[in-house]
Amino acid sequence: MARSELRPVVRLRSTAGTGFTYVTRKSRRNDPDRLVLRKYDPVVGQHVAFREER
Repeated sequence: MARSELRPVVRLRSTAGTGFTYVTRKSRRNDPDRLVLRKYDPVVGQHVAFREER
């Protein structure tokens, strides 16, 4: 069974400029805009905003 294009895989890149990324899936129906989540960046050692990259 193929994965749905309704929930694509997206990469979240740190806004702290470290280059650290998280990989997750998102719902295009609920979040049509770019996703921004506050997550832990181990390079900086604190929580920062991670923004969806395309």
